[in-house]
Amino acid sequence: MHTVVVGTSGTTAEDVIAVARGNARVELSGEAVAALGRAREIVEALAAKPEPVYGVSTGFGALASRHISPELRAQLQRNIVRSHAAGMGPRVEREVVRALMFLRLKTVASGHTGVRPSVAQTMADVLNAGITPVVHEYGSLGCSGDLAPLSHCALALMGEGDAEGPDGTVRPAGELLAEAGIAPVELREKEGLALLNGTDGMLGMLVMALADLGKLYTSADITAALTLEALLGTEKVLQPELHAIRPHPGQGASAANMAAVLKGSGLTGHFQEESAPRVQDAYSVRCAPQVAGAGRDTMAHAALVASRELAAAVDNPVVLPDGRVESNGNFHGAPVAYVLDFLAIAAADLGSIAERRTDRLLDKNRSHGLPPFLADDAGVDSGLMIAQYTQAALVSEMKRLAVPASADSIPSSAMQEDHVSMGWSAARKLRTAVDNLTRIVAIELYAATRAIELRHGLTPAPASRAAIAAARAAGVEGPGPDRFLAPDLAAADAFVRSGALVDAVEAVTGPLA
Repeated sequence: MHTVVVGTSGTTAEDVIAVARGNARVELSGEAVAALGRAREIVEALAAKPEPVYGVSTGFGALASRHISPELRAQLQRNIVRSHAAGMGPRVEREVVRALMFLRLKTVASGHTGVRPSVAQTMADVLNAGITPVVHEYGSLGCSGDLAPLSHCALALMGEGDAEGPDGTVRPAGELLAEAGIAPVELREKEGLALLNGTDGMLGMLVMALADLGKLYTSADITAALTLEALLGTEKVLQPELHAIRPHPGQGASAANMAAVLKGSGLTGHFQEESAPRVQDAYSVRCAPQVAGAGRDTMAHAALVASRELAAAVDNPVVLPDGRVESNGNFHGAPVAYVLDFLAIAAADLGSIAERRTDRLLDKNRSHGLPPFLADDAGVDSGLMIAQYTQAALVSEMKRLAVPASADSIPSSAMQEDHVSMGWSAARKLRTAVDNLTRIVAIELYAATRAIELRHGLTPAPASRAAIAAARAAGVEGPGPDRFLAPDLAAADAFVRSGALVDAVEAVTGPLA
């Protein structure tokens, strides 16, 4: 099994996905264990002094002014975990919780938190045992980090609360730890606070969304090319010299993808014929690289933010190399929240333009010779009329999901925490947006492949033929009389979601961006 080694200098997106989705094993490096030990010595020395130190010998948030006596400090750390594990609503997905736990371990291993090496090792052991704490949808304001979600994870380390075992059954966390031979942790000074004071949930969801959107944007370039082909459009707008004079990298990449798909097509370039006179293709076709490209560039910015966060140690207070323990505001989720919202906006626009292309394929007045709704016997058959309704409903929800969460703030903790990021909420709605965008692209694929097959006597590009053949082999049916449509759309969704569409096309074109 693949093993991810956690050191002191952060981690990579690839490692996050390997642990969250691939169940990779986690190990602490010797460097990390040594750094943990050094930082712990600093915390214990401060704990022995009479002067109060936030997070070590004081209360938290608005209660930070109270000095806590030594005999109450272990209880203080237990209590912060128990009281902050206050989530409600549906369970969060297993992959999100694993990403959250791994990223918290990443910060703990940096040596800036003051957590004992034994606690960090228990975090790794729980991940490796396939134990996943039950985390709920609601409870994080994205500042001070993802408090409630991380608290539910810390609660499981203490042997309390509920967790999902490796068999998928939810049981008391204490039972699962015992069966795995893992002793519950007994938290000491600062450790409870360090386990729950980070932006790890929103960052994990950002990393996974970027991975999914990367494949999805390539899929959308393919379906845009298929629609251009089905509408007998012109590929001349994809010429690299046109995109070189407006040098946005994403735009050039999307145009190159579409041009590669359309290479050798016998359907493009018919728009000036007498049977379908046109001067230009519609914006939804002609501007596909500009819209998808802007989304690609937004992803590039989001990936830069994610890379910085993956290298960061997010906690409050933090242990500095010179031995100081300092309060700070690095737990604020604004950097991550903003890009999560940016991605939701870009995804909504990509879904919107895909839906407009689908609608054009179905409208006999704008499809340049295709039958109404791509129906077999229009009037008797409704064709893909309601598939477009479904797509439109998804687009409408995408627009609602594009309303930024990070523009909101609700004060908490008796006005001590008076400005929050709502980054967790931004991440949760982005996950829904990515799911919906996959379905929207799948419906365009379904319509475009059917439309191409209805262009009798014209030969699609080799890459288009490969995409159609692979889709049909995957259960995405072609033209014909009306039938139960939901299974076809589900097959198209699975085909796009799995990456099989991109694989089929790249087998002809070579790697796409």
